[in-house]
This record gives sequence, structure tokens and C-alpha cells, in this order.
Amino acid sequence: MTNDTSSVSTEDFTRKAVESAIKIGLIFLLVSWCFQIASPFINPLAWGIIIAVALYPLHQSLSAMLGDREKLSAVLITTLLLLIILGPCVFLAGMLTENIQELTHKFQQEGFSIPAPPEKVAAWPLIGKPLFNFWQLTATNLADSVKQFAPQIKLISKWLLSSGASTILAILQLIVSVIISGTLWVYGKGGHHLALAIGKRIAGTQGEELSVLCTSTIRGVARGVLGVALIQTLLAGGAFFVAGIPGAGILTILCLFIAIVQLPTLILFVPCIIYVFTGHDTLFATVFMVWMLGVGFIDNILKPILMGRGLDLPMIIVFIGAIGGMLFSGIIGLFVGAVVLALGYKLFISWLKGPSFA
Repeated sequence: MTNDTSSVSTEDFTRKAVESAIKIGLIFLLVSWCFQIASPFINPLAWGIIIAVALYPLHQSLSAMLGDREKLSAVLITTLLLLIILGPCVFLAGMLTENIQELTHKFQQEGFSIPAPPEKVAAWPLIGKPLFNFWQLTATNLADSVKQFAPQIKLISKWLLSSGASTILAILQLIVSVIISGTLWVYGKGGHHLALAIGKRIAGTQGEELSVLCTSTIRGVARGVLGVALIQTLLAGGAFFVAGIPGAGILTILCLFIAIVQLPTLILFVPCIIYVFTGHDTLFATVFMVWMLGVGFIDNILKPILMGRGLDLPMIIVFIGAIGGMLFSGIIGLFVGAVVLALGYKLFISWLKGPSFA
């Protein structure tokens, strides 16, 4: 009798275990399938949520000014963001097309030439003499200099093509992200309640504190890191174009990258200052130098103000997040990675300190 009961219990346990394993497997299969389907939209969705959370106070203020018309406010802010994104893109594309056409015309007319280097370039410390020799070789015999650096030119060409394709994809993803953020603003209250519900499901009674921590971290990083990077890029980019520096558009994009990963922008500005001193009069070059140095140090003033004192975040976290995000998912990951890793860091530190997320 005892053996029969034991046999039945074992069979019942086995049946339930197999049934549970099948259910878990089906759930895992469904989740994996859903993830694969949604994976192309994860980065735009994450960036859209970041934009929506960061600019939600602006949306609320504008909505109140318009008589609580949330849809109109969302449409206006979304349109403004799209213009901010597409405007420089159209300008840079037009400028690049014009430069290519001009360069092609010069080659066809066989009148293309590189000016000889100024003698004072050779007096520069360390790099002066090699730079002068290469510049002089290029100015006197362009064909030989091109042959000498043919492998490097091929590598750079491939890199430029791949970078151009990834940049176009990133712009499209950013446009989709802005549209997603506009949709989230329309349903802002529902999204807030959903965030609270998720927080309570994860952290129980401290779910609201968890939600507040996530919101403050996203807004702090967006203002203090991304916001300052955009301000520096706009100020520096305008100076590049005014000074007529070759490749001003590429330098502007490079400035944005350097600012986001929290490297000193002066590593880009100093060579530009040197170039301007070689090609412009002393007064113009001095004004350019003062302007660029001011732009380079402005983050020391703006970052504490915009990020807020309540967000104690090591910049190495932002650096790792930005670089890792870019390596993982391209240019748009540069933005998303910094915010996501900062958020994960703050949650981890809060967990270490104790049960409260405050």
C-alpha cells in the first residue's frame, strides 16, 4: 500500500514537473520570439523614452500654457525636435554636395592644386618638420603623395562609407525615437501610472521611490551630459564654419562624440586653433582661440547646474556607457548607452545602501 502511494506520488510529481517544464519552455520561446521581432526597435524605443522623460516637464508647461491641450503640445515639441534634427542634416548634405561638385569641377579643369605650406609650419615643435615635408610633397607632386599613402587612403575610404551608412541609419532611428516620444507625451499620465505599477511589482512598497530615482537619473544625465554636449557642439560648430576650417561638418560631429564620452574637447580645439593662426590674421585667430577655449571649459560651469546636485554620478560611468553603447548599437547607442548605464549604476548603488531607493 505504501509502495503504491509512493509510486503514485512520484508519477504525479514527474507529470507536474514535465508539465511545468513545457510551460516554462513555451513562455521562454514566446519571450525570445517577441524579443527578436522587437529588437530592431529597442534602441529607438529606449531613446524615445529617454527623450520623453527628459522633456516631460517642458511638455507639461507648454500644455498648461495652451489650456491643457496635451496633444497640441506634443505635436509642437515633436515638430520642433524634428526640425532641429533635419535642419542641420539638410544643411550638411547640401554643403557636402556642393563641395564634391566643386572638387570634381577642379579635377576636370585640371586646375586643382594644393597651396604650399607656410614656412612657419616647419618651426612647430615635434610635428612641424614632418608635417611641412608631407604638405610640401602634396603641394608639388600630388600623385606621388597619393601613391605613397594609397593603403591608408583605401582604409579611410572604407571607413567613411561605413560611417556614412551608419550615420544615415542613426538619423532615421533618431527620427523614429522623436515620434515615439511625442506619442508617449500624449499618454503621459498613463505612462506614469504604468511606471509606478512596474516599480511596485519589482520593489513592492518602494516602487514609487524606484520610479522617482529612474526619472531623476534620466533627466540628470540628459541635461548634464547630453545637453552640455549639444551646447558645446553648437557653439564650436558655428566657430568652425565661420573660420572656414576644412571639414567643419565632420569636426562638428567629432566634437559631439568627444563631448558625450566626457573627453576634453580641447584635444580637438587646439589643432583647430593652430590651423586658424596659420591662415588668418592675428586678431581673428586670437578671438577664435578665446572663443574655443571658453567653449572647451564651459562644461565645468554648466554640468553641475544642469545635472543637479542630487545626482552623484562618476563620469567614468558615462564614458563606459557611451563607448560601449556605440560599439553595441552604433551612433545612437552613444546616447542611449550613457543614460542606461548611469541608470543601472544608480539602481545598483541604491540597492547596496539598503532597502530604500531614496
